[in-house]
Amino acid sequence: MGLKITLKPEEKMIVGNAVISNAGSSDSYISIENNATILREKNILSEKEANTPCKQIYFIIQLMYIDQINLPLHQNNYWKIIKQVSQAAPSTIPLIDEMNQHILKDDFYQALKAGRKLIDYEAEILNTFITSTLRNPASHGAGMPSLSI
Repeated sequence: MGLKITLKPEEKMIVGNAVISNAGSSDSYISIENNATILREKNILSEKEANTPCKQIYFIIQLMYIDQINLPLHQNNYWKIIKQVSQAAPSTIPLIDEMNQHILKDDFYQALKAGRKLIDYEAEILNTFITSTLRNPASHGAGMPSLSI
């Protein structure tokens, strides 16, 4: 028995090296009968959208998953960026370790799921910083020169 997938109108997904799109106006039902790399549109992050360090990590894992011909290159990029992120934000290490466990087992889909948690954590950190800065801007600008116009 294969994997059954419903595609909404205009929804896309990657199956192997192909992009599948529902060009119709109603739901399409697809059955995948063998092992294949599958990534639904809602889980795809474009290179343009990878505009933060943790989103870049997710994008690289996505490339490991869908572009295994270039796996050594993607793995090299992955290990470089996670080293930088873990040094800059040590609180990310537990989430990075979870991703690493999946990467080491070549379980890239599960690594992507863990990568989503990392993106959510990054957003939480940034939102906390922004909220804190808005409440007390002087504490974050201490020692910074002022600009007079």
